[in-house]
Amino acid sequence: MAGATEATETELRQSGRAFLVAMYAALRSLKLYPVENDQVQKSLDGLTRTADDLIQRESELEVRVAGQLLFINSTRLRLDLHNYASFSYVLATFRQAEVGIMSVTPGIDRREWQVFVSLMLSFAARDSGPNKLSELREKMTLGGITHITVDPPAASEADLANEERQKEVAKRTYERCVAITNELAESARMGRTASVKKVKRAVQGIVDQILNNEVTLIGLTTIRDYDDYTFTHSVNVSIFAVSMGKRLGLSKLQLYDLGMSAFLHDVGKARIPKEVLNKTDKLTQDEWLAMQLHPTLGAIALSGFRGYGDIPYRPMIVAYEHHMGTNLKGYPKSLRPRELSVFSKIITVADVFDAATSHRVYRTQEPLKPNEILQELLDDHERLGIDVALVKALINLLGIYPVGTCVILDTYEVAIVHGVNPDPAQIHRPLIRIIYTADGNRATDEHVVDLAETAADGSFKRTIIKITDPEKYHVNPGDYYL
Repeated sequence: MAGATEATETELRQSGRAFLVAMYAALRSLKLYPVENDQVQKSLDGLTRTADDLIQRESELEVRVAGQLLFINSTRLRLDLHNYASFSYVLATFRQAEVGIMSVTPGIDRREWQVFVSLMLSFAARDSGPNKLSELREKMTLGGITHITVDPPAASEADLANEERQKEVAKRTYERCVAITNELAESARMGRTASVKKVKRAVQGIVDQILNNEVTLIGLTTIRDYDDYTFTHSVNVSIFAVSMGKRLGLSKLQLYDLGMSAFLHDVGKARIPKEVLNKTDKLTQDEWLAMQLHPTLGAIALSGFRGYGDIPYRPMIVAYEHHMGTNLKGYPKSLRPRELSVFSKIITVADVFDAATSHRVYRTQEPLKPNEILQELLDDHERLGIDVALVKALINLLGIYPVGTCVILDTYEVAIVHGVNPDPAQIHRPLIRIIYTADGNRATDEHVVDLAETAADGSFKRTIIKITDPEKYHVNPGDYYL
């Protein structure tokens, strides 16, 4: 199987190189000649043909720019003397047009390629501006391009200083991950093989965001909609787990493995009957026994995914272990003593926290407030079978007042916690957004405020005195990250 996987990767690299050479030919010819020129027409034919070949075999086509590297469907294309000129030109065009990701769906025709290549040349020649990519998207829509989407490069502190732009990238990453989770569950439910490459790209997006723009992505986990819980839960757990792993000093490659393990930890639930998963009443004994099968079903499902040779063994172990508990009192029951993997321990903590703070179809009571569940995890870690050191890592990540917590200040203002204070000594004084002023009016300037800020006499300007329910003030914390 490993040999087959290597052969597939080799074929993809060959097809990817052919596509980029065709893209280079189309860009160069359209830049030098009018569209009626035979050379232009020939290059567009070649681009359309190579793209169709790739899409037919892979069911998708994605070009990703990462620094000086080019990826086709998550496979890195190696630069050598034979393709140096073409790759460099395509890379430069994408970067000058501020396009980091180009995604192409089946059904694209030659006309769309002609319009897209022309627009790429036009926007690559323009000076940079805050709305350059947005304008490109508008022109693509006006040009009737429906099978190509473009996204900015992976977020970084340098090129995404604008907060709104940061939100947009994080939102797109989150939405793409939720959509892929949906596809994954449907594939598992129908007994079909799933695309591991899509999962890898989703996890890559999460890791890139966590390394460069953690606050905004974590903020999106505060969107609590029980209708989408099944799909958002795995994404949230992946975000929390990768963020914890970052603080624990894991390498980037380890974060990828951890993120994929978290992303896939609940895949076995797709094999549980929907009437059991979505039941609003208390489960019967038989239904609860069926529910307890999902870790085993998950490990089995992962072993059968298409391209499973590309999946590290850790996701299978995590899928099997994430409900066992460090005390082995959970499920499935272990036949002999075992030490849970570090990834399983991390994901268990993230799983319990997100589940406890989310709306569920079968839960009649309101979910616990984030600070309450953190306290419970800390106090009852032995009973719950979770590693207390990892609970502390989660608290270090989220702070005593996690992102999305609604608080009342001693100034009588109402605020939403925006993020943990970057100063570890001020973990009890998070960054906040004022939502309501002291006179009860909605704040017109909801900028971020540091609760560690002091007045001239050295006293703190604001202090949290109470945690409250955001719904009481008609506030949805997730809206501030959309």
